[in-house]
Amino acid sequence: MAECSNSTGRQTGVLADRSGNISHVIVGDAKGIFIPELTNYPIGRKVLRGLRLVHTHLKSEAINQDDITDLSLLRLDALIVIGLKSGQPDNVSLAHLSLTDSGISHEIKGPLPFQRLETAFEDFDKMVSSVEDSLQSQRTGFDVKDRRERTILVSVSKGPRHEQEESIEELRELAASSDVIVLDTVLQRPKEINPKFLMGQGKIKELVINALNRGATMLIFDQDLNPSQIKAINDLTEMKVIDRSQLILDIFARRAHSRDGKVQVELAQLRYRLPRLTGKGTAMSRLMGGIGGRGPGEMKLEVDRRRVRERITLLEKQLESLGRARQQRKSRRVELGLPIISIIGYTNAGKSTLLNNLTKSATFVEDKMFATLDTASRRLRFPRERDVIITDTVGFIRDLPKDLLAAFRSTLEELKDADLLLHVVDISNPRFEQHMKSVEKILSDLGLSQKPQLLVFNKEDLANREEVGNVCKRSSGLSISAKHPETFHKLMTAIENKLWPSDSPFSA
Repeated sequence: MAECSNSTGRQTGVLADRSGNISHVIVGDAKGIFIPELTNYPIGRKVLRGLRLVHTHLKSEAINQDDITDLSLLRLDALIVIGLKSGQPDNVSLAHLSLTDSGISHEIKGPLPFQRLETAFEDFDKMVSSVEDSLQSQRTGFDVKDRRERTILVSVSKGPRHEQEESIEELRELAASSDVIVLDTVLQRPKEINPKFLMGQGKIKELVINALNRGATMLIFDQDLNPSQIKAINDLTEMKVIDRSQLILDIFARRAHSRDGKVQVELAQLRYRLPRLTGKGTAMSRLMGGIGGRGPGEMKLEVDRRRVRERITLLEKQLESLGRARQQRKSRRVELGLPIISIIGYTNAGKSTLLNNLTKSATFVEDKMFATLDTASRRLRFPRERDVIITDTVGFIRDLPKDLLAAFRSTLEELKDADLLLHVVDISNPRFEQHMKSVEKILSDLGLSQKPQLLVFNKEDLANREEVGNVCKRSSGLSISAKHPETFHKLMTAIENKLWPSDSPFSA
C-alpha cells in the first residue's frame, strides 16, 4: 500500500472483514479516500458493521477529523492509518468507537512507530469484541423482540419558533399513530436553508452520528424533502430517510380498508414516488417495506417510470368508476329527499365517536391520528319523525400532502352535496385554533367556504369549563362531549334550527 501511494501520489486503502478477507481496495486522491457503498455489509440492528478500514496518509499525519467522521458514520470496527515518510511506512494509528459517560465517542491509539504494529495491536479481535459488547450495552433499554422502527424527528425552519415546536409535536403524534418509537427531536434554525441537506453538511453528519449512537433506524423530517435532498442525505447514511408527507401516506396505507380508500392511497403514493424514481433507485431502496415503503402489493420502488405511469393511469380509471358508483348512491339519497350532514374536522377531533353515539352505531374508533379513513354514512332520526343522512369523513391536517389531497378530492367533493357541515373541534387540544384554521383553509381550497356550518367544540369534559364557554361565545359555536350523549341536546336543537329554520320558535 505504501509503494502504491508513493508511486501514484494518492491515498490507498482496504476494507477487511473479521475473518481478514479483503472486501474492497480503494484508491483515493492526495487528500483522502472515497468509501464505496457497503450494501453487502449492512448495519441493520448490529452495533458495528464488521469491517475495518486500513489506509495511508501521504505525509505521515495521524488520524484526522475526516477519519473519525467516517468511523462514526460507517460504524466501522476500527480505522487504521499508516503515515508515510519518504514513501515508506513511518507510523501507525488506530481509532475505534468507545462508550463514555457522555455517550458514544471514540478512542485513538498512536501514532506509534510502524515497526511496533504487531505488538501494539496484537489483541485486535478481543478489542473489537469488547467495543461491540460495551456499545450494545447502551441499548439494554430496547426490547430485542420489538421490531418497531426507532426514529429521530428533525425540523429545519426559519419560521417562528413556537410554530416549529407545535409542528414537531404534531409530527410526534403522527409517528405514534404509525407505531414508531421516537427517541429524540432535533430543531434547527439556520440563517439560511441549505438547498442540499436543509441544514449544513457538518450539522447533518452530527445528526446522523447522534441517531446511530441512539440506535435509531430512521430519520423523519418535518419539512417535505425534494428528490435531490433525499438522495443527498441517503448518501450519508443507510438509515431510512422520509419526510412528513411520506409518514402521512404510510398511515393512510395502513388504515385504508375500503376499495375507494385503497385506490386513492395507492394513487397518492405513486404520484409522490414517481419523481423520486431516479437512476438505480438506491436512495429509495432502503424504504422497501415498513414505514415509508408500505402500500398495496408492496410495489418495488425501482420499477421504471413507464410502469408506474401505467399503474397511475389504471388507478385513475378505477377512481372514475368508483366515482360513478358514488354518484348513483347520491341519486338514491336525493330521491329519498333526506338532508345530508357531513362531519368534518381535524384528525383525532372525535368525529367517529360522535357519529357512533349519535346513531348508536359502531364504526372504528381509536385515539390516534387518522384512525378513520373510510367514510361511513348512517341515518339519524329527529323528533317529528324526521330523518337525515349523517356522514363521517377523513380527518384534515395542516399542510395535507398535495398528492393525497388530489387523490381524495373526489371523496372530499361529496361535501358539496351536504346540506350542513358539522365542524368538530377538539377544544382540549392546546392547538385547537390552528386546527380550525387548517380545516378552513382546506374547505376554501375545495370551494366549500360558503357551505352552511355548525361549529361544535368536542371534549368539553377535558377542558376548563369557563374557557369553553368563552370560546363558544366568541366563535358562535356550542360544546359537547362525544362520549357523553347526555350533552347532545344543544347539538340536536342547533341542527334542527339549521336544517328546518322555518320550524324554529325563533324563526319569526
